[in-house]
Amino acid sequence: MRKEPSGSRDGNVKRRPVRRMPENTRKTGVKCVWKPGAMLFPLPVVMITSMGKDGRPNICTVAWTGTICSDPPMVSISLRKERYSYDIIRGSREFVVNVPSVRQIRVTDYCGVVSGREVDKFEKTGLTPAPASAIKTPLILECPLNLECSVKKTLDLGSHTMFIAEVVAVQVNAGLMTPSGRLALEKAGLAAFAHGGYYALGKKLGFFGYSVQKKKSNRK
Repeated sequence: MRKEPSGSRDGNVKRRPVRRMPENTRKTGVKCVWKPGAMLFPLPVVMITSMGKDGRPNICTVAWTGTICSDPPMVSISLRKERYSYDIIRGSREFVVNVPSVRQIRVTDYCGVVSGREVDKFEKTGLTPAPASAIKTPLILECPLNLECSVKKTLDLGSHTMFIAEVVAVQVNAGLMTPSGRLALEKAGLAAFAHGGYYALGKKLGFFGYSVQKKKSNRK
């Protein structure tokens, strides 16, 4: 007597469901063409501090941010118009980019999902507002790196508005400075954002230019 295949019932083979490709993909060799999207990951995740005319500081979390120029040093952040910080920054023309360590990721997430219209985020998170050196907006003391920024241009792009700003001052935790005056940012325990998740930065793989650096000879 022929043995029924494993997993069958009443002589009927239990078949696995056929997996179908999503409608927005199509295969090209070993790749799948996906729908157009801003999939440039990983990204820095930062807390932006701003302060309106009422003198009350606010914190919002931003991942749509980056360096756009070295000289003068300039960065950008992109915000939706409905965010509380949008009108504040549009009016004050300044903000601070506060780069958190892995120890501050939980409060970083909190500041991205709760509106400053409803709560005082400094009070709720226990983060400490500290004076900036070149602008009126306070920075977050606990963050290892703080970039004080002055808005130079605003671009309405679609879902988001980009604020292009010059970095007018930088503050760093004193413990990250070496005796020779080098900023040892690798000791800060930085994190990144990728496709909805937060990740700690891992093993150092190299340094800028290491691929063409000549190896030192051991011959005497």
